[in-house]
Amino acid sequence: MKKLSPTKGKLLISDSSILLDKVFSRSVLLLAEHNAKGSVGFILNKPLNLSLQDVIPEAHTNFIIYNGGPVEQDNLYFIHTIPSLIPNSIEIKDGIFWGGDYEVLFELLKTNQVAQNDIRFFLGYSGWEENQLHEEIAQKAWTCVENQFTNHILEKNPIKLWKELMVDLGDEFIIWANAPEDPVMN
Repeated sequence: MKKLSPTKGKLLISDSSILLDKVFSRSVLLLAEHNAKGSVGFILNKPLNLSLQDVIPEAHTNFIIYNGGPVEQDNLYFIHTIPSLIPNSIEIKDGIFWGGDYEVLFELLKTNQVAQNDIRFFLGYSGWEENQLHEEIAQKAWTCVENQFTNHILEKNPIKLWKELMVDLGDEFIIWANAPEDPVMN
């Protein structure tokens, strides 16, 4: 798998250098925005012990909510693959969209028109100021790769995603993919 510079729609894979970071350890993020002013991404593989109905009772669905990152964790965000159903969505890349009309979305949820693999909800997001992400990549905190799964990324098993991508990177990454989550337990 080829390592790349960050752009919208790419994946960030946390490196072994941040294994002890509680938020980002073994994380895979989708970059939803990347420009000269900074970057925004969502952690794809950190499900919380919360459902959408726990946070918004009128949603009438038990879709899992994920930890999107440490910024604004009191706000709900979502990415999806159904822009034809959710107006005002912003395309990230390759059929993955960010946000849209909440009222329409909740009507769709009430009538079971949205499948769990079509959408992912997050509390918070991950954000970087100008040049911060480039510096973290240079320090080997992150590896940036193409999203080989395109709009099927939401169908991937979130618990296995980090390890699968680390194995795809090969070489020394395979060692970390197979290391225990807590290095002290080795």
